[in-house]
Amino acid sequence: MSDLATKATKGLKWSALERFLTQGIQLLITLYLAKLLGPTTFGLVGMLAVFIAIANVFVDSGFTSALIRKTDRSESDFVTAFYYNIAMAAVCYLVIYFSAPFVANFYKLSELQTLLRVLGLTVLINAFTLIPRIKLNVAMDFKTQAKISVLSVLFSGPIAIILAIKGFGAWALVAQSILNASCATLLFNFFAPWLPRACITKKSFNYLFSYGSKLLLSALLDVTYNNLYQMIIGKKFSPAMVGQFSQANQLASVPTSTLTGIIQRVTFPLFSQLQGDPDRMVNAYRKTLKLSALVIFPLIVGLGLIAKPLLTSLLGEQWQQAAEMLTVLCFGYMLYPIHAINLNLLQVTGRSDLFLKLEVIKKIIGLIVLLLSIPYGVLAMCSGFTFTSYLALLLNTYYTAKLTDLSQWQQCKDILPIWLSVIFAAVLGYAAGLYISQVWWQIGVNLVTALLVYGAYLFLAQKPLLLKLRNKTAPLTV
Repeated sequence: MSDLATKATKGLKWSALERFLTQGIQLLITLYLAKLLGPTTFGLVGMLAVFIAIANVFVDSGFTSALIRKTDRSESDFVTAFYYNIAMAAVCYLVIYFSAPFVANFYKLSELQTLLRVLGLTVLINAFTLIPRIKLNVAMDFKTQAKISVLSVLFSGPIAIILAIKGFGAWALVAQSILNASCATLLFNFFAPWLPRACITKKSFNYLFSYGSKLLLSALLDVTYNNLYQMIIGKKFSPAMVGQFSQANQLASVPTSTLTGIIQRVTFPLFSQLQGDPDRMVNAYRKTLKLSALVIFPLIVGLGLIAKPLLTSLLGEQWQQAAEMLTVLCFGYMLYPIHAINLNLLQVTGRSDLFLKLEVIKKIIGLIVLLLSIPYGVLAMCSGFTFTSYLALLLNTYYTAKLTDLSQWQQCKDILPIWLSVIFAAVLGYAAGLYISQVWWQIGVNLVTALLVYGAYLFLAQKPLLLKLRNKTAPLTV
């Protein structure tokens, strides 16, 4: 096995461990906080998520991807990115601070003003992790990142729970964000210390901004669009409904963001190093696509299958609407890791202009679907979100096909049989538990039936892929 394949394999394992541990612990903490605090409290913080997310996009400005992609990166590149990001973080926080009264007035909730000003501090804190994080990603050192993420969650989560029990409400969630960011920043700079030892150069800035600015615009569109749902729900409906949607959205996105993060962090540097050998890059791309679908589709659809009995039994009937939304959202989110693989290939080929064009097209379509679904309620908005996810897959594979020798049909053909088998297994699993009244028996029957059906399909139709997944020399061997 080549040194690159070994690094990719090791990186994949540690990245997976870091994501699953971090997100798993965070999920448990979030569920307990949801039970303690209720939908309305979660809704208050959920309304502010878009402003923090947009600020973080500006702070990064696509420089992270630009530095990872560049094979001859210099110290001046790092220094230029560092000072730019710190300056942008300061500007973004000032904007957040002075716009907080207008945000509170927009939602007609005065308490949002102080909440936003304090929560906005995470933008400043996170800016100091940029260079250490990039250096660890370039080295594909996900073991260190796993330590940092897990320690940060273990530090911030219990404190948030204590504050929630003591009656601090939304401030428990804000405190968790601040403490998590602070702990991660300290640990990144402890495990991967770095100090600027060169000067800002125009050449470095021109490269970083030329490549990153298009990614900035596409990321800005993506973040704004994804958080637009919570803004509209908060304005048109109520904080409690925002809380319901936020909880459903988070539960659906946790496994997908976990798996997407693993795939992006490993495949982007991997594809970057293979960009001079198109055949090997396409081979690695196809393997990643199929293996991702093999693992991700059943996990996400399985969550949607048991969403209602699981959520209402754990959190209470007050979260029933969130359970219904979760089922619908899972069918859209199951494709997100596949989207990430498609888009990584576009970025690696240097077509950030095409990346931006694609994001604009998808967001225009998504916005039209969103506006059409608003009059029919939040569940209809969730259905529209899922519909646009499938349209996005068609668009992503179309543009990927234009840059490689791999046709759009071949890309869809690689994952379509797996998708069909997962849906079929889920339908049979749902039918098997339909008339079982005891919640945990119902969940067990749902999952066991679906897993048996899916397992039979894998054994009969995907045996070579299963053997590749079991291969200790790793599925990403290129």
